[in-house]
This record gives sequence, C-alpha cells and structure tokens, in this order.
Amino acid sequence: MSYRRVIGIGETILDILFQGREPVAAVPGGSSFNSIVSVGRAGVPCAFVGYTGADLVGRLTVDFMHENGVGTEYFQVREGERSALSLAFLDEQGDADYVFYKETPRAGASWQLPRLEADDVMLYGSYYAACSGTRPLVTQMLERAAEGGAIVYYDLNFRRSHQHELEALMPVIQSNFRQSTVVRGSADDFEVMYGLRDAEAIYDRHVRACCPVFVCTAGAGEVTVCSPAGTFRFSVPPVSDVVSTVGAGDNFNAGISCALIWEGVTKDALPSAGRDVWQRLVLTACRFAGEACRTTDNYISRDFGLRVSRRQG
Repeated sequence: MSYRRVIGIGETILDILFQGREPVAAVPGGSSFNSIVSVGRAGVPCAFVGYTGADLVGRLTVDFMHENGVGTEYFQVREGERSALSLAFLDEQGDADYVFYKETPRAGASWQLPRLEADDVMLYGSYYAACSGTRPLVTQMLERAAEGGAIVYYDLNFRRSHQHELEALMPVIQSNFRQSTVVRGSADDFEVMYGLRDAEAIYDRHVRACCPVFVCTAGAGEVTVCSPAGTFRFSVPPVSDVVSTVGAGDNFNAGISCALIWEGVTKDALPSAGRDVWQRLVLTACRFAGEACRTTDNYISRDFGLRVSRRQG
C-alpha cells in the first residue's frame, strides 16, 4: 500500500439526528471530519487538523478518531471551549434540516501542523475554509500543500444559511479556487452562489480560470467532471434503502480521496486524466456515498471499510 496520506482540516460537531420528534442517533460530525473518518475506516493513512472543547463531547470525539485510524497529533482539545452541537431533523427521504449550536470558529494562537508531501491529499471546505476566524490556519495549510506538491481538494459546501455573507466571503472562496487542484460542489451550492445549476456553465464562468478540475454533484442525479481533458458525465448508482443523506457528500469526498491514492493518480496527472480514470474515481466515490446513506452514521461502516481496504491490499 502507498504511503501517501490524506490530511483533513475542519470543524468537529456532535450531530444529534431526529426522525419526527424523536432523537435516533448522536454521532461526531463535521464535513471534513466525516470524510476523514471514512478514509481511516478504509485503511488509508490519514490525520485531522481541528479542535474541540475539553468536555465530555470533546473527549468522545478524540476517542472516536483513535478508534477509526485517524491521527490526532494535529488536533487540539481546548480548555474553556464548548464543543459544538447540531440538531439534524430528517424527512421521509433522509434529507436533513439543521439547527446549530456553536461558537464562531477560531484558529488559536499556535498550532502544530503536518508536513504535506508530493501527491498527498489535503481535504478542506465548507464555511470553515472561508470564515475569518480560521482563515489564518487554512492559509498556512494551503501554503504547505503548495510547497510539498500535494493535491488540494476543496469541497465548497456552501449552505443557504450563509447566503447573507456571500458578498463578503466571495474573495476568499475565489482564492480557495485558485489554490486548489480540484473544486467540488453540488448544484445546490452553485444555485445559491451564482443562480446556476448547469455544471459546464459553472465551470466556464466561475471555475476554469482559477482551478483546472471541477466536480459537480447533484444528489441522486449525475456527476459531472469538467477539466482540460473534456467534460465527463456519470450516472449515480441508485440507493434503495436510504436512511439519512447527512454524510453523503462528505463520503463522496472520502471516496475520491482514497481512490486518488489507490489508483495512483498524481497531482500532475489530474488535469489530463481521461474518462476511464474519472469513471473509476467517481464510482468509488458513489459507493462511499451510497454506503453512508444506509445508516444514521455520517461515514462508511467499518465492515465496508474493511472490505474496500482488503481489495487494495
């Protein structure tokens, strides 16, 4: 197995899931956090850059990372900080409406950061990657990724709840585009941001000049990849037994990250990768996402992770 690894950076939050008025699960979450747990369960070397409060929720979060093969050497547990919570209310299709209880993210005075090597994968995104409180940390990580030659995978994940901040955040988002190897977003993200859902139009007008590779997802609809090598469209395999879609996008990202390493795809090779390469990457990503939809957890199951890991051994 390759010694390449995935480094995630982002927030941690305890997701409490409701069906109707009844709580049905409480699991550690956060967009990049969900991704990195699935990466760890799939047996790919990984670590997470983030923080939580020095409370019961924080201790559970750290223990959970240890149990799932995620390195915590760059993770902070902060005294005097309360861990974040979210309430996710699931509808009949497993889609969620959220209520968040958290403090404004902040980077802190000092941080031990990982060194990123050639063709490692840095996985980041969401509001955490654009807000002023954590921007200094994200900037340092992007600089390290550039110095080391790592693949930088940016998941926009722009929620409608932040639409009122869009004008202020747009310069930072565009800077993230320019510093990333792959930009991934959903059609919903770009409808909020640009009033567009067509992947080729989004790529031509807003992404191409900043980042060569763009991946656009549309839930159970098709996945579109736009790059200098062309535009490739892929159908999403149906998932008949959906319980929750909370972690679907995050696990799509985890699947892409693992597949980049398993398939031996390098940073330099990505812009010229053809349809056959992207078909393998997207298929793995969809399998990860589909697996996460079958449970109230935010990640692939341990059994699924073990199976895909054995196939690569």
